[in-house]
Amino acid sequence: MKISTKGRYALRMLLDLAEHQSEGYIALKDIAARQDISKKYLEQIIPILNKSGFLLASRGFQGGYRLAKTPDKYTVGDILRATEGSLSPVACLDNEPVLCQRADMCTTLSVWKGLKKVIDDYVDGITLQDLLDQQRETYANDYVI
Repeated sequence: MKISTKGRYALRMLLDLAEHQSEGYIALKDIAARQDISKKYLEQIIPILNKSGFLLASRGFQGGYRLAKTPDKYTVGDILRATEGSLSPVACLDNEPVLCQRADMCTTLSVWKGLKKVIDDYVDGITLQDLLDQQRETYANDYVI
């Protein structure tokens, strides 16, 4: 499993919105500039995030985007699944129950199920708020005399 640019940029975009949530609706050009991501690329990600219910949008002057919920309600897993689809390490785990014809006799199925559980538990255990807190802690301890 490899996370695509779309997944990584969606996470950065939502993290940027979380960081600037007190500023109201944020223009896409501002996110693009801060994150050093093409505005055109972000425009391709917006429909996915809108469809998933992650964003609120406002048109016109002072328009832009903001999170639909508080940062503690968004997990990295939710964001990656919205942009990447399944996070399963093998295709046979994309459906529940497993539809593979070999599932009953597959010796390695337990390995893939275990790996999927570890991945899901990890990414579902991290919220945007956790990342913001981690970022603030890092910068709080970064001083020079």
